Amino acid sequence: MSTSTTETNQKTPAAEGQQQGWHVDDRCLNCNIARQIAPGMIGFKEGGQYGGLSTVIRQPETAEDVEKLYRAAHACPTRSVHPPADDLGADSDPYPLALDAAGTVLLCGHASPQTYGATSYLLRRPDGTAMMIDTPRWRPALARRYEERVGKITDVLITHLDHVAHARKYADAFKARLWIHEGDLHSLPSADQVIRGTEPVEVGPGVIAHPFPGHTAGTSIFIADDTFCFSGDAFFWSNSQQTLEVAHSVVYDSIKTLAESVARGAEELTFEWVLPGHGDLHHLPADEMRERMRGLGRRAATYPAEGIDYGAVRY
Repeated sequence: MSTSTTETNQKTPAAEGQQQGWHVDDRCLNCNIARQIAPGMIGFKEGGQYGGLSTVIRQPETAEDVEKLYRAAHACPTRSVHPPADDLGADSDPYPLALDAAGTVLLCGHASPQTYGATSYLLRRPDGTAMMIDTPRWRPALARRYEERVGKITDVLITHLDHVAHARKYADAFKARLWIHEGDLHSLPSADQVIRGTEPVEVGPGVIAHPFPGHTAGTSIFIADDTFCFSGDAFFWSNSQQTLEVAHSVVYDSIKTLAESVARGAEELTFEWVLPGHGDLHHLPADEMRERMRGLGRRAATYPAEGIDYGAVRY
């Protein structure tokens, strides 16, 4: 990923000479998550059902390399990243993994094929509770693990309709409030907290839901403490372009509407971290992030409407 994650107490196997033989199988969805986590070791190649595949381009050389590959393996939605002898034991699972130095945001790992490998997050709050933004694959043991690590999870925040797959199960397991915007409510009719209209809504102290239509009619982004922007699939950091970008070949509502949302957000939103569902995460000073948003708004206004083509996305 663009920014290194902090260390955790969970240890991964050390590089001891037996860590050669990592590979990616052909079930890969081309969701990009493994390439984000282990850049320089897992890369892109043409092919596959989704316009591309991940592949191991370099075997690990250090203990840090091995840790990154285990992070990728435990995040991969199809479990396509394989260590030597397939020794993917529980002791090699680092998740939830703290992202920032303060441990305010943690990566859930364990992405789900039912959300096309979307990244999900845990957001710690000052009162000792936490929120989940989008969801990983459903496992009761994962639900227990997350609450053991971060405390009581009070809210599950869903950014848009194709990240809803496990939302109800996690909300029930946590006895948490489940949020979605009314524009995508048809995909999650059991949601008990509905964001309505176009105005920002406070979902908890310091956490604001901003309706952000375009990718879908009911997309919302969530900003915490004017620092962390959980952008779902609205926009992301592009490693190939080294700036903010939208997936203009995967727009279910309107690219024109999405460009308008970005342009409006550039003036109204303040954040330092972009934390997307797909594409890379990144950290910049708030003023620079605002300028990147302004530039994206201008570019997106020139993008034509296109048919849905997952294979055309280049993160």
